[in-house]
Amino acid sequence: MRTLLLLLGFFVSQTLLSQSFDILIKNGKIVDGTGNSWFYGDVGIVKEKIVWIGKSETATGKTVIDAKGLIVAPGFIDVHAHIEGGELTTPTADNFIHDGVTSVVTGNCGGSNLDIKDYFHRLASIKTSINVASLIGHNTVRRSVMGDLQRDPTAEELRRMEGLVKEAMMAGAVGFSTGLIYIPGTYSKTSEVVRLASVASQFNGVYASHIRDEGDQVTEAVSEAINIGREAKMPVEISHFKVTYKPNWGRSVETLQLVDRARLEGLDVTIDQYPYIASSTTLDTTLPTWAFSGGRDSLKLRLDHPATRLKIKKEMVDNLKKKQLKNYSYALVARYAPDTTFNGKTISEINKMKRRKPKAIEEAETILDMVGAVNRTQMVYFSMDEKDLIRILQYPFNMFASDAGIAKFGSGMPHPRAYGTNARVLGKYVNELKVIRLEEAIRRMTSLPAQKFNLRDRGLIREGQAADLVIFDETKVGDAATFSNPHAYSNGFAYVLVNGEVVIDHGKHTGVRSGMVLRRQ
Repeated sequence: MRTLLLLLGFFVSQTLLSQSFDILIKNGKIVDGTGNSWFYGDVGIVKEKIVWIGKSETATGKTVIDAKGLIVAPGFIDVHAHIEGGELTTPTADNFIHDGVTSVVTGNCGGSNLDIKDYFHRLASIKTSINVASLIGHNTVRRSVMGDLQRDPTAEELRRMEGLVKEAMMAGAVGFSTGLIYIPGTYSKTSEVVRLASVASQFNGVYASHIRDEGDQVTEAVSEAINIGREAKMPVEISHFKVTYKPNWGRSVETLQLVDRARLEGLDVTIDQYPYIASSTTLDTTLPTWAFSGGRDSLKLRLDHPATRLKIKKEMVDNLKKKQLKNYSYALVARYAPDTTFNGKTISEINKMKRRKPKAIEEAETILDMVGAVNRTQMVYFSMDEKDLIRILQYPFNMFASDAGIAKFGSGMPHPRAYGTNARVLGKYVNELKVIRLEEAIRRMTSLPAQKFNLRDRGLIREGQAADLVIFDETKVGDAATFSNPHAYSNGFAYVLVNGEVVIDHGKHTGVRSGMVLRRQ
C-alpha cells in the first residue's frame, strides 16, 4: 500500500510539472507571508490560483517571469484605506498597485457607503486593479438616521441604525468602523457604539476604530476601543495607532501596554500604522466639535455670529497652548479646492498671504474663512515623534496601512503615505535602519491582515491561495513620495499580480483591472 501511494504521488507530481501553467514564476526568493525564513523556488499559477510551489527544470508556462535576484511575496493588504470616489475616477488604483498593494479594506474611520450591496455591485461593474473589502461606517449610519445632531438616539433611531448595520453585514461587509473624532460620531456615547458593533459581531465582523483621542486622552480612548470589543464580543482593530503632540511623546509605551494586557486577557486586539510622523485629516478637526452640531448650515450661522465666532477662535487658541504650539505652522494644506495656491502651504503661510498679523488668533480666523468656504479641506499635521513611531512599528501585532485613498496623479498635495507606505517600511525600516526583519515586515503586510479580516484565500504563498503576488528588488525598494513632492510611485516593484493577472510588468502598470470584491466569508 505504501509503495502504491509513493508511486501515485510520483505520477501526480510528474503530471503537474509536465503541464504548462498560465504563469510560471521561476528562481524567486520566496517570502511566503508566514514570517518564516525565505527560500528559493518557483510558483505555478493557473487562472487566478496558485497551484504549485517547488523547484523544477521541466515546468513551463504560457508566461514565464524570471524572478532571479528578486523577492516573491504575497500581495500586500492595506487594512485602512479610504478609496470611496477614487475608484470611479481612477479604477487602476496606480498609487496602491505601484506600492505592492493588491487588496484594500475601505469604509474606515466611520465613513463608508451606506448601501454596501449596491456599492459591491458598482465595484464589480467598474472593475478595479485592486481587490476591495469594506466596513460599514458608524458616522455614515448615524448621519443617515439622525443627521449631525448632538444628542443620544431615540430607541427607534437606534433600531433603525442597527438595521442598517445588519443589512451591510449581510451584504458582505467585513466589520463595523467608527471615527469618534469626527462629526457626528464624536457625539455618540460608548453604549451606542457597543449596540451597533454587537450587530456586526453576530456576523463575525471586526470592530475598527479611529479612536476618540490620540493626544492627551489617548489612553482613555484606547481603553474605550478595547472595552467596545469586550462588550460586543468581537475582534478590535485600532486604526493608525499613534500618540500626537509633544506633551504626549513617549506615551506609546502606555498605549502598547494596554493592547498587550487586552491580548493577555484573551481579547483579539490588533493595531495598524502608517510609517510617517505626520498625520492627515480635515481642517475641520481644528475647531471645537460643538461648532458643527446640526450640520454645516448650523456651523455657518455660528460663524456669522460675531460673539460665537470669537468663542470658537478662543477655544482653538487654547487648544494650541495645550499642545505646546505657538501657531499653526505645523498644519499643511493638502487640498483646498477654492484656491489651489494654498496647496502645500502651512496655515501660517496662508495667513501671511492674507496680510494678517502672525498671531494664533489671526491664524484661527484664516482657518474659519477656509472652513466656511468649502465642506472639506484635507490637511497634513506634523505632530508625532520618530521614537514612538519605531516603538509602535516593532510591535508584532501591528499592520502597515496607508490611511489613503486612490490618488489622482498630480492633483493636490496629498500625504506621501498614499504612494509610499509599504515601500517606506521595506526601504527605510527594514533595509536602512534594520529595526524589523524582512520576513516579519512581509507577514504584517500579508497574512496578519488576511487573518484579521477573514480574507482566507489571501496573504500567503500557498497552493490553493489566490494568485496575488508582488515581486520586488529588496536592494532597490523604497518610497519616492515626499511631502514636497508627493506624486511619485515607489521604487523596486518589478511585477504585481492580482488574481493571476499581471498588473505591473517590469515596473509599468499594464492597465489590467483584475481586482474583485472581497465579501465577508
